[in-house]
Amino acid sequence: MVHVHAADLRAALQAAATACYLNPLHSWTGDDHRRKRPAARFVVLRSAIPSRRPFSASIEPSTTAIVGGGGALSWVEKGKKPEICTADELHYVPVPGTDWKIALWRYLPSNEAPKRNHPLMLLSGVGTNAIGFDLSPGASFARHMSKQGFDTWIVEVRGAGLSIRAHESNETIQSSDKPSISNLDSTDEVKLTGDESQLVTKLTSTFMNLAERLSGYLNEGQLKAISEKFLEQISKLLEDAGLAERFNEIAAKISSLLEARQNSSVAGQLRELSQRLINTIEEGQKSVSPQLFDLQERLSSTIEDFQKQLDLIVTYDWDFDNYLEEDLPAAMEYIREHSMVKDSKLLTIGHSMGGILLYALLSRCASQGSKCGLAAIVTLAASVDYTTSKSSLKLLLPLADPAQALNVPVVPLGALMTAAYPLSSRPPYVLSWVTSQVSAQDMMLPELYEKLVLNNFCTIPAKVILQLTSAFREGGLRNRTGNFSYKDNLHKCDVPVLALAGDQDLICPPEAVYETVKLIPELKVSYKVFGKPDGPHYAHYDLVGGRLATNEVYPCIINFLCCHDELTCELSD
Repeated sequence: MVHVHAADLRAALQAAATACYLNPLHSWTGDDHRRKRPAARFVVLRSAIPSRRPFSASIEPSTTAIVGGGGALSWVEKGKKPEICTADELHYVPVPGTDWKIALWRYLPSNEAPKRNHPLMLLSGVGTNAIGFDLSPGASFARHMSKQGFDTWIVEVRGAGLSIRAHESNETIQSSDKPSISNLDSTDEVKLTGDESQLVTKLTSTFMNLAERLSGYLNEGQLKAISEKFLEQISKLLEDAGLAERFNEIAAKISSLLEARQNSSVAGQLRELSQRLINTIEEGQKSVSPQLFDLQERLSSTIEDFQKQLDLIVTYDWDFDNYLEEDLPAAMEYIREHSMVKDSKLLTIGHSMGGILLYALLSRCASQGSKCGLAAIVTLAASVDYTTSKSSLKLLLPLADPAQALNVPVVPLGALMTAAYPLSSRPPYVLSWVTSQVSAQDMMLPELYEKLVLNNFCTIPAKVILQLTSAFREGGLRNRTGNFSYKDNLHKCDVPVLALAGDQDLICPPEAVYETVKLIPELKVSYKVFGKPDGPHYAHYDLVGGRLATNEVYPCIINFLCCHDELTCELSD
């Protein structure tokens, strides 16, 4: 049995996070489809061919409908959905107060199925996208539910799958895959030439980002810690050159200016100190041995690497509460409006973090005495309290240190899973333990498992993981400030809940699922564990896409949803 050590995992994450910068927001293995992006407020892309198409089929040109703020339709140039999107429609929904447009994959109900009263919303796990719910024509949870008559919507939260930032455009994406906060304002730029001048500009830009542009992302303690780390890296470069004493004098002044942050005189002083630092290095190199002639080059590389880390902190600046308070309400309101449900309620299914979001929504609404707008909830492998379980996610607990969140701003799960796949699926199976985290033995066809691993996983902000790790501490999952536990009000739940677990789920074991189930009133919750002592077994993903799920899990879910699909006269909030 292979044992994974937390220190090894952290080292791997730091290395992968740096590599992730080269393609930070792209969640798919092949990203060409992201080159064409709609920029309207609401965007609906409709497929012109039948829904029963193979995953690899080319999508024919279809008409793009732009839904304006008043609800009127205006027809624009013909386009097509990305080939990776196998839904009937692809919707883009702006999240109020942010620059995000989250993607909603819609699967229209079959005309041959019974008519349902409520639309069905699907929420996937942390660091995953819609592919997990629609892996192939023969293994598509979303398509299966639409054939049962449910108007089915998969929500891709910010940073996942096809969700985009509002300011992204074709030109921006084509010109550069990397977000940047490193450019100085044009009014502040000084026309400089030569390597030395370029270094001054780079260094000044980095310090300006620390002093001004990161003020909205880092608190005072975090800013101090990350700036000290950067200055320490430069100091190490200068030790052998005998420049440490002169550098320390300059560094002390820089630190003082960084603490002043947005003082109007900061920019000019930082540029002057950057120039002094580069001059010091230039003078020092003239009197040292030849092996230090590359000092400027190494300094330039250090600045660039540090700038990439800052870019990641800014680009991935959201947590679990952003999903709960911003993305989820925007998606729910949009689905209600476009499905035209009479009582404004939704049926919902959440896998892993998707289920955690639903529990958190129930708890928050219960604490406020408000209705959550849900007719019924199904959670798959989800809990808000992992304290009594042996979940493998405990390996991520070291990242709960806020300082680690600065060192590793993101966890590039997609890149890590792609890199691990050859070592987990081929002899000598060095990383075979990775496979068991996803699926139990013989529960997925090899080609479907490969498609899942290479297409379903995304990059996760450290802030999200930082908050989710509170589920492993006493009191369970908490909000970002730590003053509200998402388990405390579940005893007030008035929405029917079906909680399902897999017997060999290493990420969210049955005992973890039950820790949340037991908090809900007995008359409102049903609990079932899939898997048998002698097999077959169910791991974390098998409840959604295992080879037996269609015959064993899906009927259980459909029966539950049908029992709670009646219309009510109750007004939703």
